[in-house]
Amino acid sequence: MPLIEVTLTEGRTAHQLRALISSLTTAACSAIDAPLESVRVVVREVPDTHWAAGDVTIAERKQKQGGTS
Repeated sequence: MPLIEVTLTEGRTAHQLRALISSLTTAACSAIDAPLESVRVVVREVPDTHWAAGDVTIAERKQKQGGTS
């Protein structure tokens, strides 16, 4: 039973998340011949204040980009 886990920052619509789940499910079925019913997809959304790279959160990056335009 394939389990696909995806972590994203918040902000996508329900339609976008649904499309992602469908695409990932189809890809797993195609790539490894997994039965559709056996594919599991978990999408986790985290606030952009809780995701950082290089000690800078995504929220801070967005704020800085908005402030330099």
